[in-house]
Amino acid sequence: MQTVVRTLTLVFSAFSLGVTPWAVAAPAQQNKMKACNEQANEKGFGEEKGDERKAFMKKCLPTKSAKGGGAKDTQRNKMKMCTKEAGEKKLKGDDRKKFMSEYLSA
Repeated sequence: MQTVVRTLTLVFSAFSLGVTPWAVAAPAQQNKMKACNEQANEKGFGEEKGDERKAFMKKCLPTKSAKGGGAKDTQRNKMKMCTKEAGEKKLKGDDRKKFMSEYLSA
């Protein structure tokens, strides 16, 4: 009887460890999706702008790298997008700093 209880305890413990990453990852992805939707709406990529919105969302919601960097890659991609957009707007000095700060904090 003790062997059965020990075995079940071990199985349930192993199962719970395997499920935990999915339970934690879902809210983070949902929060990222929400933030990207808000950014898309602010930039004028409403629901009616199909292909443009899809392209923006694809950039905003990067996939994890093969290295598994996750958060590092997300921040790196956000920095690249921010730098590119600041360059396109030809921002310099304090205006660029303000834009970059607001963009990266969003």
